[in-house]
Amino acid sequence: MELAFERRGTGAPLILIHGIGHHWQAWLPVLDRLAVSRTVIAVDLPGFGVSPGLPVGAPYTAESLADAVESFCALLGIRDPHVAGNSLGGYIALELASRGVVRTATALSPAGFWSRSELLYCQSVLRALRATARSLPPEQAVRTAENPVLRAVSAGLLVAHPSRLEPTALIAATQALAGSSGFDETLEAFSGVMPPAPPKAPITIAWGEHDRLLPRRQAVRAARWSGQRVKLLKGCGHVPMSDDPELVARVILEASGPDGAV
Repeated sequence: MELAFERRGTGAPLILIHGIGHHWQAWLPVLDRLAVSRTVIAVDLPGFGVSPGLPVGAPYTAESLADAVESFCALLGIRDPHVAGNSLGGYIALELASRGVVRTATALSPAGFWSRSELLYCQSVLRALRATARSLPPEQAVRTAENPVLRAVSAGLLVAHPSRLEPTALIAATQALAGSSGFDETLEAFSGVMPPAPPKAPITIAWGEHDRLLPRRQAVRAARWSGQRVKLLKGCGHVPMSDDPELVARVILEASGPDGAV
């Protein structure tokens, strides 16, 4: 499937997958750090960013989005890439590892390790953020992003350090959330998301210490599922790339092996 993407760097291919309502630009804080030793390809999932939606009748499930990423890689002639994802993207990375079609997978605060009440909380928060983004006049979105107090209120559930989030990045993320044609159906499908089958490729799971959307207690379940310890991203929230780009880049590079070889 054809998807919008940004490619940078040289080395082993590394596919970056954003979370629900976001776009490939979520990875901008770490993109150049990763591109030093990887061919980095950050994608817009179908129905998000500027990628076209799924074919008519195709359901917006985590599995169908993983199918789209797998198809996208085949279209580009990329076999067995490394993948890293955040939130929904983290789940997709683990799903691809379970299929055995990637060399390694890194999942940052992946979806799917929630209890029933935690799932309902997550869906409620995301619906509220989406409704706010869609109702916000453009001039108000700019004022919110440029005002430190309003920026903290707006982004505080997703990042631990809103002050480190560039105003332009917050404005673009708000627009992406408002315009995501696949958002509502994907969010509804979260109700059927549970940990995927055991992985057939090496995986690394890392969790934001101050994740307020998918609280870090879910990391305990992820650790049990994976049979390994989950790395803690100190000082980071749910979308950790802007909180500590150096830490996030280091975790991904270490997870995908020296010089991209595993």
